[in-house]
Amino acid sequence: MGIKKYRPKTPTTRYQTVLTFDELTAEKPHKPLTKGTKEHAGRGAKGQISVRRKGGGHKRKYRVIDFKRNKIGIKGFVATIEYDPNRSANIALINYIDGEKRYIIAPETLKVGDMVISGEDAEIKSGNALPLKKIPLGTNIYNIELHRGKGGQLVRSAGSSAVIAAKEGDYCLIKLPSGEIRKVHHECYATIGGVGNKDHGNITIGKAGRNRWLNKRPKVRGVAMNPVDHPLGGGEGKSSGGRHPVSPTGVPTKGYKTRKKHKYSDKYIVKRRK
Repeated sequence: MGIKKYRPKTPTTRYQTVLTFDELTAEKPHKPLTKGTKEHAGRGAKGQISVRRKGGGHKRKYRVIDFKRNKIGIKGFVATIEYDPNRSANIALINYIDGEKRYIIAPETLKVGDMVISGEDAEIKSGNALPLKKIPLGTNIYNIELHRGKGGQLVRSAGSSAVIAAKEGDYCLIKLPSGEIRKVHHECYATIGGVGNKDHGNITIGKAGRNRWLNKRPKVRGVAMNPVDHPLGGGEGKSSGGRHPVSPTGVPTKGYKTRKKHKYSDKYIVKRRK
């Protein structure tokens, strides 16, 4: 998928770039696999903001994605490659020979008409899903399960892929895009290949309004606020805060580790991402 630039007729279009969407083959989603969504503007069950700077944005229909890939041994053929407003990756509509249709995250090389299949006997081919024990070392994978049958949780964003680095007993060592090396049980499923839409990270937003379409509201610096609103607020003139960067609740925001010291999953992490 390429990137398109505009002629600089306005200050916005001088820098703004967009994806060309050459790979997409359908404009509208398959209606039975969509759901309505409600906008919560970053608020939880109590109505309090838990994620700041959220609100507005375009209406979206949620596409139901098959992360589990549990149609074992049933062939499916790619009907369309589609845009999904809820994620950076593109999605593919699969028509299975038993009549069922499902969406999957589309890998790089997948095209309309290609066949995909899940199971231990599946071919090592882009888009096929297999348990880790059946995938050779050095193979690129994505949509990786952490718990057998729960569905893929790791490596699902555009352009990302992980690698099987080693196999030790009942576990495989997976090198993730962050650099972390993690143990995953060999019965867990993963999909062969890398997630498509690699150019997603190379686009330039170009104007504030485009971020508002994406449900992102403006960011106000803490030092520009009053003391009642932020720990860095107040002071005579243009004050720089006078302390290390913190959140509105006083938690340090740069280099401060918030992960629990003794987490149950620590034993599965061989090498940290940092």
